[in-house]
Amino acid sequence: MAEAREARLKRMKMRSMRRGIKEMDLILMRFAEARLDAMDEAALDAYDGLLNENDQDLYQWVSGQAVPPAHLRGLIEAISAEIGRD
Repeated sequence: MAEAREARLKRMKMRSMRRGIKEMDLILMRFAEARLDAMDEAALDAYDGLLNENDQDLYQWVSGQAVPPAHLRGLIEAISAEIGRD
């Protein structure tokens, strides 16, 4: 049985704010609140996959300390842009 969109968004928002390191909690929580509701299914699939990545790697990619894998590059750029907004 497929997961309902509302349940999926709720689960992904919860996973975004309950990471392993506080910096990624804050970064991904902000991105999830700002962007998830407007994402199509393909974008949600990509973000769901990103949530399985290691926090230390994610932090380095988002902060520009390391180059993200090609398949995550667009999403990492969107997350970085979101945290750069103030």
